[in-house]
Amino acid sequence: MNKTKKGIFEAAIKIFSNNGYKGATMDEIALEAGVAKGTLYYHFKSKEEIFRFIIIEGIGVLTDEISVVANIDNNPEDNLREICITQLTVLYRNKDFFKVLMSQLWGQEIRQIELREHLQKYIKNIEVYIKDAMDKGFIKNGDSYFIAYTFFGSLVSAAIYELVNQDKEIDEVVNNLIEYTFHGLSAK
Repeated sequence: MNKTKKGIFEAAIKIFSNNGYKGATMDEIALEAGVAKGTLYYHFKSKEEIFRFIIIEGIGVLTDEISVVANIDNNPEDNLREICITQLTVLYRNKDFFKVLMSQLWGQEIRQIELREHLQKYIKNIEVYIKDAMDKGFIKNGDSYFIAYTFFGSLVSAAIYELVNQDKEIDEVVNNLIEYTFHGLSAK
């Protein structure tokens, strides 16, 4: 991504995060990015196109980061721990992106449907590691697709927890997440 596009990307995330999708304007994005409107329109024909770009790039970062840290040859618990650390670290560093992602998940507009499709692909990547953990006996067998969504949901909840309780260390959040997600709430 070139410098101009990166600036637009970062500005769009900030504007969408602060104003919501409907409240954001191309003028505000151009102003925040420090580019002329013509430059913005050269790179992106519409607000919808910018939104698609930030979602594809943002979820791409999550996917790329996971593929770097997790390896099927690793211990399944290590993989899942690394996925937790990676996703939470990326979301902590990019809180505005996380806010945009969460705010646009619901609804039937094309951008929202496409967002869910990209998120579904990301969760399918997590499912690979869930299946591996099942195959190696780390977690009990079950619906790996559902468990991948549950795992992702736990990660989202942990990110929200950190937003509210900013004094928590990522290691503490990850340890609690792993403990309660994979060992349950039971006192046994």
